[in-house]
Amino acid sequence: MLYLPQNIEDMRLYNIIDSKVLKENLMDEPFIRKTISFYRYYIIDNPQEFRDQIYQDWAALNCFGRIYIAREGINAQMSVPESNKEAFFDTLNKYHIFNQIPIKYAIEDNGKSFYKLTVKLRPKLVADGLDDFAFDVTNVGHHLSAEEFHALVDSGEHVLVDMRNHYESEIGHFTGAICPETDTFREEIKVVTEMLADQKDRKVLLYCTGGIRCEKASAYLKHQGFTDVNQLHGGILEYARRIKQLNLKSNFIGKNFVFDERLGESVNGQVISHCHQCGKPCDVHVNCANEMCHLLFIQCPECHDRFEKCCSDDCRVIKNTPEPEKSHLRQASDRPFGNSRQYRKSFLLAKKM
Repeated sequence: MLYLPQNIEDMRLYNIIDSKVLKENLMDEPFIRKTISFYRYYIIDNPQEFRDQIYQDWAALNCFGRIYIAREGINAQMSVPESNKEAFFDTLNKYHIFNQIPIKYAIEDNGKSFYKLTVKLRPKLVADGLDDFAFDVTNVGHHLSAEEFHALVDSGEHVLVDMRNHYESEIGHFTGAICPETDTFREEIKVVTEMLADQKDRKVLLYCTGGIRCEKASAYLKHQGFTDVNQLHGGILEYARRIKQLNLKSNFIGKNFVFDERLGESVNGQVISHCHQCGKPCDVHVNCANEMCHLLFIQCPECHDRFEKCCSDDCRVIKNTPEPEKSHLRQASDRPFGNSRQYRKSFLLAKKM
């Protein structure tokens, strides 16, 4: 039974400070933070109660991060003050869900990955569009260690699939991997199933950032009749850590995309992608500074200055337009502001032509 203080209804179990202030405070912090991530599929009987309790536990330790909770478990990316790390791990011992849960550490870490604590309830840990009652979600693929995965990638005797979004694989991926051009896991899991429909008897290797997407994807592929489904245990994060420890040449090239303020961390130092505006080698993601667009794209330093962190001249003009006039510009524009995913596709297509 979770302990909750009697005055729980009077407590603010969410952030109420302006984001700009929080970011300034983060940059001024004199101490070191560690960026970690973890997930577990585990039935939670009372997700709201669990959510409120861990928010209290981690807010008291000045932890930041983005945590999703569903009845099926937890998915967390966090920034923990180094001085509070042991106390943080002590809080994990209070709940069965965290029993021996694998903790993954960031590959590159400047301690500025998150600036506030966000704990949200979700219907699912990962939006996949699948009916979990239609197949056994616990019948997952074979977990491969980083060393086992590395050897199989070297052998070439497999079908290697990147289960992340295209904007993630664009800046970094395993050599020889199939990287579907999809923007969501919901799209990708269906695309991959169709792409491999005639290869169900081959050895399939799946990988993602930390492993959570592969858990669901591998179970679904097995349900669809794939006979030899395997997944990288701990994902790219664990692979990069172990390969460095073993002094092996990485089969992952480029940068690992992360869903925090950093937006990426280099695995082997290579830059394999290009600025979406001028085509120069670049692997730095930014969000368009025009808040009506907010498109995620790759931008080099020169284009960053030229376009003022915007994806186009149109957005640069709108960003610098006085607030009362912005609504008129939005109505007059043929740009699909507010639908960045759709615009991203047309934006990138135009750059390839």
